Amino acid sequence: MSQSQTGVKLVDWQTASQTNYDAVIVGGGIAGAITAKQLSEQGKRVLILEAGTGEGLTLEGYQNYLETFYSSVVKHGNSPYPLNPNALSPTDDVVRYFEEKGHLPLSGSYTRILGGTTMHWEGKSLRMLPDDFKLRSKYGQGLDWPITDQELWKYYRQAEYEIGVAGNAAEERELGITFEHDDYVFPMQEMPPSYLDKKVRQKIQGTTVELNGKKIELKLSTFPQGRNGIPNPDYKEYGHNKDFVPTGLSGKNPVEYGERCQGNANCVPICPVQAKYDARKTLTTIAFPERVHLLTQAVASRVEIDPETGRVSGIQYKHYRDKNSPAYTVATAKGRLFVLATNAVENARLMLSSNLSSTSGLMGCNLMDHPFLLAWALMPEVTGTMRGPLVTSGIGSFRNGEFRKEQCAFGIDIHNDGWGWSGTGVSDVVREAIDNNKKYGSELRQELISRISRQLLLSFMCELPANPSNRVSIDPQYKDQLGNYRPVIHFDLPDYCKKAMAYARNLSRTIFERLGAEDHTHYDKSDPAYFEYEGQGYWFRGGNHFSGTHVMGTTKYNSVVDSYLRSWDHENLYLLGAGSMPSIGSSNTTLPLAALVFRASEQMLQDLA
Repeated sequence: MSQSQTGVKLVDWQTASQTNYDAVIVGGGIAGAITAKQLSEQGKRVLILEAGTGEGLTLEGYQNYLETFYSSVVKHGNSPYPLNPNALSPTDDVVRYFEEKGHLPLSGSYTRILGGTTMHWEGKSLRMLPDDFKLRSKYGQGLDWPITDQELWKYYRQAEYEIGVAGNAAEERELGITFEHDDYVFPMQEMPPSYLDKKVRQKIQGTTVELNGKKIELKLSTFPQGRNGIPNPDYKEYGHNKDFVPTGLSGKNPVEYGERCQGNANCVPICPVQAKYDARKTLTTIAFPERVHLLTQAVASRVEIDPETGRVSGIQYKHYRDKNSPAYTVATAKGRLFVLATNAVENARLMLSSNLSSTSGLMGCNLMDHPFLLAWALMPEVTGTMRGPLVTSGIGSFRNGEFRKEQCAFGIDIHNDGWGWSGTGVSDVVREAIDNNKKYGSELRQELISRISRQLLLSFMCELPANPSNRVSIDPQYKDQLGNYRPVIHFDLPDYCKKAMAYARNLSRTIFERLGAEDHTHYDKSDPAYFEYEGQGYWFRGGNHFSGTHVMGTTKYNSVVDSYLRSWDHENLYLLGAGSMPSIGSSNTTLPLAALVFRASEQMLQDLA
């Protein structure tokens, strides 16, 4: 992604509706941004319809996001981004967006602003394991992919370059990740392990535990991440004629800002210095801005179909001038090719709102996410909690194995940001110190330093296989301010996941015991995500990795799109993003979906030739 910055051309709704484009893209997140960049570089004219505002394109706008976050009493994934009733997000506080109808809540969020959910993602950029692509055929669970991991090698490299991944390829190989070349390296060197990582490693590395009668060794390794570090001097050997240069500030007049991660431990929901990748950086490095038109505050409301040919003829959208007003103008964007590049929930919602349920009937079905089980403890000594990115290291020993026939795979994250995600935050520590321990003045100060800087939180990111009963649907009684359907969510966890979570909780006890840490984990029965398994209670947190609602497959009868993410039913329509993934393994979905978008973009260019 280290090119000289240019950008996109902001247009009004009249221009957008009066221009015939080569491609109309719905969504200005990572999938839409990469597609626009790839097509425009080959001379194609593109329109991006973005439901949210575009203020984050400027430094002033981004700083406003930061100020909104700092002043928010409740800190969550969307707290930097002002409430927009015309483009609601799942965690908006004032108005509910998801209508939950399942046994358990989906328990996650996304962001409907320019840049999409990369504005608040954690940044982990993992490739999937080879066996993740054949989950059904090898382990009897979920669905298989119609392609192999090797068919994504080329596109993984493109995605890692675009995002600017910092990582250690040798560590990834030890975990079973495959690369096109044996000596491949990432664009940047790995993020250094935190002090907390090192203290955990000292006591845990090499510990063996048992799972289904087999010994498994606990090994810590760093995570590949989409944040700026030290450029890898060997990376230029792989087809690049110059050194990799990290991109910092996203804007037309870049300054030395955000070129290195500063370890603010605030990656979610917003990087204070723009050192973490987000899709705005792709948009602002588009070389031919006159070829890429961007219309913000344009909510796609209907995919229009030519009844004679089955081809898409246009995208109807509602353009609003004021996010606090329900007033809007209806217009239609025209083009040769149409691309839905929002996310798994929004793509499915739009298609269902357009009465396009697909031949297979699977539109909206097979909704997936990574449910996280959390466990937290106090370390016996100060370990520097709250320093570094949120997560720098973890344990990948449980990402694959024969046990996947009976329980799901999971990865373990070691959090540098304390207990906040558990709901037991700094305010609880303060309250306990004052009310229960009667600490004041200098004693209170020392008590807080001791308690907070010793916090350890482990998160177990669990695989969830595709299941048609987990799905997105719509209902006429649930609509937003513009009259668009809100997503109706049907979600539950199978015993296949719950069994792994129970194992993970016991594993956390073993780890805490090895560390000499004081276990503070507790699961409140009143939590909406609470469940019981074999007599024990747990709750989970969503990973925001929504996937599977328009899965790819081998025919129009077992899937929604083909392996190039092209609709089986509408030959000039593509549905991009993790919604097309048949399985998600124990890898964060951003890097795989970006690789799929690069692959799909090649096919789009052939379609447009």
